[in-house]
Amino acid sequence: MAVCWRLLISLLVFALCFVYALPNAPLPDGLRQSLSGVLPSNKINLGLDLKGGIHLTLGVEVDKAVTNALSLAGQDLRRLAQDEKVSVLRSRVVGGTALEFLLPRAADEPKLREVLLRYFPQLTVDAPQQGESGQLRYVAHFSGEEVARLENLALDQALRTIRNRIDQFGVAEPDIRKQAGNRIQVQLPGLSDPRRAVQILGQTAHLEFHLVRDDVDPGKPVLPQGVITLAMLEKGAAQKEVRIAVERDAMLTGEDVSDARPAFDRMNQAYVTLNFNSRGARIFEQLTGENVGKRMAIVLDGKAYSAPVIRERIGGGRASISGNFTTDEAQDLAIVLRAGSLPAPVTVLEERSVGPSLGQESIDSGVTAAMVGAAAVVVFMALYYGMSGMIADMMLCFTMIMIMAGLSAFGATLTLPGIAGIVLTIGMAVDANVLIYERIREEIHNGFTPMAAVRAGFDRAAISITDSNLTTIIATVILYQFGTGPIRGFAVTLSLGIIASMFTAIFVSRAIFEEWARRCGPRGLSI
Repeated sequence: MAVCWRLLISLLVFALCFVYALPNAPLPDGLRQSLSGVLPSNKINLGLDLKGGIHLTLGVEVDKAVTNALSLAGQDLRRLAQDEKVSVLRSRVVGGTALEFLLPRAADEPKLREVLLRYFPQLTVDAPQQGESGQLRYVAHFSGEEVARLENLALDQALRTIRNRIDQFGVAEPDIRKQAGNRIQVQLPGLSDPRRAVQILGQTAHLEFHLVRDDVDPGKPVLPQGVITLAMLEKGAAQKEVRIAVERDAMLTGEDVSDARPAFDRMNQAYVTLNFNSRGARIFEQLTGENVGKRMAIVLDGKAYSAPVIRERIGGGRASISGNFTTDEAQDLAIVLRAGSLPAPVTVLEERSVGPSLGQESIDSGVTAAMVGAAAVVVFMALYYGMSGMIADMMLCFTMIMIMAGLSAFGATLTLPGIAGIVLTIGMAVDANVLIYERIREEIHNGFTPMAAVRAGFDRAAISITDSNLTTIIATVILYQFGTGPIRGFAVTLSLGIIASMFTAIFVSRAIFEEWARRCGPRGLSI
């Protein structure tokens, strides 16, 4: 009864694996279309080295993230101090690592200290310096632990943001991972437009709203304190770039943007609509209400796209960015804003393209190596072990089908090292059969009946097979956890191959051998 159950389970597993592996077979188009409603849609994804695509190494300027965090801390300090009836002036970042602000009334120092201790424990505040008019000048900076935390957080946020952008860009099976030196490696298999991908990934998409200072001439060499100039692209045929003067501190940032979509105006000109979250909508409504009649510059990555006049208080949490966009530009801008802005600027340090012809050559070489290796193993097992060797060859085919099914079912990516893992599995798959067969031979020489020899051989060899393969699986798990893309591909196929070969050698082969020994009697076992 146990043999029947083993054979039934083996047939069910084989049928299931065959169904999942079949979509990867080179079927005729007519047959593939007729079976599309029955077969699973998952196929084996080819990696960058097989399918072609683009490889990028991005550098994240984490020091800019620390500067931005200081600037936001200064804005929050002014707002929270105002809630406590304390006036804080001229909050600005000095040298990228220090926050400077003024307290006009020295009598408010105890209240300010309380605000700093309650809301800003991450800031180290130096002793204040008293000015001529009695005001106090403070200089604060982040602690070393906070700087390290912000840098790591910026790198993690950049990784998540880039992954979100790629997901919305529509690239299947990208490989994105951190590297040493504040770098991020990105592999995009099968990408047909690498320039557009580089533009989307490298765009910081740091959105800010600044108050325009029309009372300041942006052409003057010396500007008032707290005022900067930004480039702005004028609409029209000339596409001339001009500069405008704005307040240094942003009134609102893109962190409060909840959604961004491309749209078209009455003249069929593309622009981008923005929706703020509840906090951003409240701040935006307050800012527009306090600055009616003034211009507000919409700034993206340090460049002003538009500077409309605030006619009235704007509620509802909606805004728009217009900048004479093409349809693709508006779509790409909406993608990066919707996926989130990068916490720090990102630069492309390395860019390499892999052509699909090279990928096809790698596939052909890998398939040839696998076929030659499989043929050598099949011939050796059949000649050395006879009919038992042919059963081992059948189990090898079963193992390969299980590997293909596993790669398809889990959506794994097959790389060139992955093909090497499959070739290695071909040799390792029959290793368990060799151990079992040699053990069965010993038991037969010791006088056991064929059925007893088969059961003793499988029972005693299974322990050694499990121990040896378990240590290999542990090694592949470590390779997958700490390795890069190619090493991970090797680990995936090797681990799938080991698991499949253990199942076929210990479970399926045993059912076949026991049924064979039962039917053929003492002289029927050929090993």
